[in-house]
Amino acid sequence: MQIIKDKKLVENNWRYIKDDEPLATGDITVSLTRWCENQPELQKYQGLVGVRVNSDENINRLKNTLKNLPLIELYFSIFTDGRGFSQAKLLRECFNYQGEIRATGQYMADQANYLSSVGVNSFQANNADKLKVYLRSLEDFSVQYQQ
Repeated sequence: MQIIKDKKLVENNWRYIKDDEPLATGDITVSLTRWCENQPELQKYQGLVGVRVNSDENINRLKNTLKNLPLIELYFSIFTDGRGFSQAKLLRECFNYQGEIRATGQYMADQANYLSSVGVNSFQANNADKLKVYLRSLEDFSVQYQQ
């Protein structure tokens, strides 16, 4: 399945592993809880490991381990929950996170440009047919009026 990364369509090489699933092969993301509870095991994992953060979770729990994370997925359980915007901004501006921040879950194409302005640089759509709409929405505004 494709995603948008740095304003280009690319293949998604990552797979989210639920807490009750065994680790798979390849590049994976795990929940914030699993990451915090199983770091020694996950740091020995052969592939890359990223973390999925729900909007109701405290992003500060990652502060001391960000250098070990190539990907942080911000999961939107509903498009009206704006906490993921704040999480992205904290990661980029307060924690100086340089890795990939991916929006996933229930957000709308109209929000992609705004997510990009706070630091999100990749987007996973629930419906692959809508990826081109998301991609176009990243060009909606040439100037950001607020940060």
